[in-house]
Amino acid sequence: MLALGQRARQAAKAVREASAETRSAALAAMARHIRAAAPTILAANGEDMARSQAEGLSPAMLDRLKLDPARLEAMAAAVEDVAGQADLLGEVMVDWTRPNGLHMQRVRIPIGVIGIIYESRPNVTADAGALCLRSGNCVILRGGSDAIGSSMAITEALRAGLSEVGLPEDAIQLVPTTDRAAVGAMLAGLEGAIDMIIPRGGKSLVARVQNEARVPVLSHLEGICHTYIHQAADPDKAEALILNAKLRRTGVCGATETMLVDAAIAPSLLPRLAAALIAKGCELRGDAAARAIVAMGEANEQDWSTEYLAPILSVAIVAGIDAAVAHIGRYGSGHTDCIVTEDAVAAERFLHEVDSAIVLVNASTQYADGGEFGFGGEIGIGTGRLHARGPVGAEGLTTYKYVVRGTGQTRP
Repeated sequence: MLALGQRARQAAKAVREASAETRSAALAAMARHIRAAAPTILAANGEDMARSQAEGLSPAMLDRLKLDPARLEAMAAAVEDVAGQADLLGEVMVDWTRPNGLHMQRVRIPIGVIGIIYESRPNVTADAGALCLRSGNCVILRGGSDAIGSSMAITEALRAGLSEVGLPEDAIQLVPTTDRAAVGAMLAGLEGAIDMIIPRGGKSLVARVQNEARVPVLSHLEGICHTYIHQAADPDKAEALILNAKLRRTGVCGATETMLVDAAIAPSLLPRLAAALIAKGCELRGDAAARAIVAMGEANEQDWSTEYLAPILSVAIVAGIDAAVAHIGRYGSGHTDCIVTEDAVAAERFLHEVDSAIVLVNASTQYADGGEFGFGGEIGIGTGRLHARGPVGAEGLTTYKYVVRGTGQTRP
């Protein structure tokens, strides 16, 4: 692990100093190598899937793990999207001159070496490698044991793309062991080699990283996402949105886990919404008010703060927008929340008062995805308040320095 860190630190200088054109060429080459290695990657993924099924991995996690030709092509296309993005390094964020003649600039620079610890999703390997390179960083990846074969095959394709344009392969490295001690070594910083850690996974992983890391952490908490059906919601729109937000892919962090229905329209609209969800195989768990309108399971206190990652939806009846905002504030994870309404004033109130990383009006919570924001993929959805929030793309993986130019000024 220490050698891994040393190699990343040595590669960091070359990546930081590489031109935007060179990094773009490397990203384009990485996408080509992913496509060329498709048989190898899919074969490795098939082995990961078979092993994980035998070990009893949940359906939601198996869905996250699975690759097929379409998903692999989407992965390569996302890397191509990153290749086509404008380069951020060297951007002058602020420029001013002081009365004494000193010319000052805030200039965007890479963070350095980033450690990313993630579970299941092999596409994170490609997204993380691409976004770190776009932002001039090196990366040490530690994927989950269930996806080790897939992640190794993808990493080899990424490294081949780096080599093709003359950049050091060690700009992207995958920890080659599933031993949990490797995570501990990364959290300790590998003797100063790692500048920032990003955990992407379940609550227990994020908690461990936050508790043990000796380097800065960019956290990505679980997605306790809400869709609030306001009293001024269009019924057709509400039905289409909740079906997509919950069931398009239940295993993604942007899937709605709780539906809040305004008490003013619940008696007339909830039966329709519930019937549509149940017809699609969704299990409903409601509070007493919801169960008085539609037959469904009982939601307990734990349900309101559970990321199901499954076709299960909690349902609560709320007495207006204040109650909806209060419920989200109490149980939400600060990830993604939506209001469905035709009332512009209510929409603006919701946008203003809900303090989540992503807040939507009349759009599915499943848009909580870097690709949908035009970022060409993401490292994850930042739910904290510092450094980066929402989909973390290349910009979220940069910092800045101050550049001051003088003409001989001395401080009096």
